[in-house]
Amino acid sequence: MVNIRTRDVFADMRPELQRVEARLEESAQVDFPAVADLVLGLVRAGGKRLRPLVLLLAARSFDFDRDLLITAGAGVELLHTASLVHDDTVDRAALRRGRPTLNSVLSSGAVILLGDYLFAQSAMLAAATERPRVVSIFASTLADICDGQLREMFVAHRLDQTREEYEQRIFGKTASLFAGAAEMGAILGNAPEEAVQSLRRYGADVGMAFQIVDDVLDFREGTQQLGKPAGHDLTQGTVTLPTMIYASGLTESSTAMSRLRDVVAGDLDDPGDIASVVREVRASGALDAAMDEAQRFCTRARVHAASASDPETRELLEEVADFVCDRST
Repeated sequence: MVNIRTRDVFADMRPELQRVEARLEESAQVDFPAVADLVLGLVRAGGKRLRPLVLLLAARSFDFDRDLLITAGAGVELLHTASLVHDDTVDRAALRRGRPTLNSVLSSGAVILLGDYLFAQSAMLAAATERPRVVSIFASTLADICDGQLREMFVAHRLDQTREEYEQRIFGKTASLFAGAAEMGAILGNAPEEAVQSLRRYGADVGMAFQIVDDVLDFREGTQQLGKPAGHDLTQGTVTLPTMIYASGLTESSTAMSRLRDVVAGDLDDPGDIASVVREVRASGALDAAMDEAQRFCTRARVHAASASDPETRELLEEVADFVCDRST
């Protein structure tokens, strides 16, 4: 489903996002010339800055201090960047969005320390807001991200995982930061507690939709601009919602199920076999069914956006939800 947009949220919020970008680059400075450009390149390749955008919008209807929001927004984005550094190290990924990852050019020890440095810098930005509740949310969000990554390591390779297990995993690895960003923004905006909780739910739903769309894009043709080949999750043995939906339509004794099990287990790594599974998933209707699930989360997010008292801000929050479900990268 493609929504007809009446506003461009990125154009409307560009001045604030540019300030976030400047604060982010300032905080990501490293004193070692050999890696400074690599880290800065990683930070600058961060895309649309959706997480600080959600934080900024969550405060927009209320009584906010713009400088505090910029600081918190940079902290949220730097936390995201640091988590990607560690994620790429765990996955031994060579590319992210078509660019070499840090672990493809540095030792694993150096990359882990750089990731830790960025985590520390992001925590300092959260602390600079001088709001204990913001720091608490930041800490719990970091714990959720780690929990999600651990579930990715220990649960995501099972074809028999439940939908609840899948959603718990993607909440931790992705949606928790969207939820935390929205909650921090609402708190810094001095929003009423009911609005704080509703906006947190908005962020969580947007984040869940974002990850499901990511999982669908992994199977789409023409999405290699993501920096990885179609079916990358399968080759890593990671079972995502499209694969779960596809598997649910197979009989246990079928050749297709046997091939799928072997690919997920890493026992079948021939590119032709993986391509066959990818084609079968595409042909099964699983991608459309997964996108329907993403749309349900976006619809819920739009409902929660009503907690913003300003109609223009509500429209911008809805724009973000629409963008997440309509995106192709």
